[in-house]
Amino acid sequence: MNRSDFSDVSRVDLRGVGVYSGAMGLDAQRAVLEDLRGVIEKAPLFHPETARGRKMSVRMTSAGHVGWVSDRRGYRYEPQHPRGMDWPPIPTRLLALWDAFAGADRAPDTCLINFYGEGAKMGLHQDRDEADLRQPVLSLSLGDDALFRVGNVEKGGKTESLWLHSGDVAVIGGAARLVYHGIDRVRFGSSALMPKGGRVNVTMRVAG
Repeated sequence: MNRSDFSDVSRVDLRGVGVYSGAMGLDAQRAVLEDLRGVIEKAPLFHPETARGRKMSVRMTSAGHVGWVSDRRGYRYEPQHPRGMDWPPIPTRLLALWDAFAGADRAPDTCLINFYGEGAKMGLHQDRDEADLRQPVLSLSLGDDALFRVGNVEKGGKTESLWLHSGDVAVIGGAARLVYHGIDRVRFGSSALMPKGGRVNVTMRVAG
């Protein structure tokens, strides 16, 4: 599969982050959501904690060779789920999405799956726990609309925001690879993809 296998898209540049609106059509979104349910059955969602012991508002799990975890020991990648099982493989539909949009010379070895329930958000942060920061980060939004905010490589300064909709893809790479970014809020119940509401954000990376 390549980019021509996905929906016709328009690209918006948000402070160096490429946002592809409607990259994945509704039928493909439903298929990926079913793939993710299979991942979650094998590696259940959990609430990560910050180093200060505060639980994050999102629930998460991973697929791939390693998964991202956070607890009092800090942020890092681990080869196993906190409950001790191996992470399931990254679904092939998501690997095809990476091939189509990431523009990378390596395949992802980790896929983070974040679930945003009502009131969940993600503060401004950098994705910098990966060994090779030349490789991009690709994220797919599924479900409810989310207000995506992007800042600068250095902390502070002006930020810009836009609403991400179900099927949108964002690629953080190049000069923007270390920009601060986050989700300010989710418009709960705004998408028909998940009738009970909520947003799933799938983030693929090259960790090692």
